[in-house]
Amino acid sequence: MSTTELQYHIKLKNGDVGRYVLLPGDPSRVPLIASYLTDARKIAENREHQTYTGLLDGVPVSVTSTGIGGPSTAIAVEELAKIGADTFIRVGTSGKMQDYIASGDLIVVSAAVRDEGTALHYMPLAFPAVADLDVVECLRNACEILNAPYHVGISHSKDSFYGEVEPDRMPMANLLKERWQAWVKCGVLCSEMEAAALYVIARILGIRAGGLMVAHGTHNSLELLCKTAVESVRQLIHLDQS
Repeated sequence: MSTTELQYHIKLKNGDVGRYVLLPGDPSRVPLIASYLTDARKIAENREHQTYTGLLDGVPVSVTSTGIGGPSTAIAVEELAKIGADTFIRVGTSGKMQDYIASGDLIVVSAAVRDEGTALHYMPLAFPAVADLDVVECLRNACEILNAPYHVGISHSKDSFYGEVEPDRMPMANLLKERWQAWVKCGVLCSEMEAAALYVIARILGIRAGGLMVAHGTHNSLELLCKTAVESVRQLIHLDQS
């Protein structure tokens, strides 16, 4: 699957990234995550996609921003996979959907509600958006190692941020609120905009994907999020080498 061609959107080629890639949405968070790697340096920046590559326990690891939502995430993952990446961890912020989740808690996203449009261009809605089990387990282990407060479960992936946070002004207000309450009653933990597309595309490409979110992140909780995500990659490296 790997190609030597420079990828159109991310401006990267084979050899620029490691097989393990952390995926924040916000380009400004790429240097923060990369600061937990050794000898990390910026490789490319184009549109919403900024990439750093460094070393973790001597193994190349990359960080690439996806921008907001499924379409730009799909582009980044498709192009990164073409140049050799095969393990992806979404690292981001989310809105909490359960009262028992505290602001700053981490959420290991084991699966996602497909309430978005990008993945429909890949597979019918009946196909589930499920994370790779090894990635989920390594994310759980990382949370335990760093004593991070965490939960494991389903996220809600949607396309409209304001449809969630300001539903009353939308023409479909009643439907939006009814659907939201359904997800809450079924135990969905958080709401974000990328996991479903990432997980479906990863299954199609035969690669691994998982996600780690922070609920209503503060500066301190964002640092914990980044540390934990990097530690989960360390766990995956050890698993793959065993």
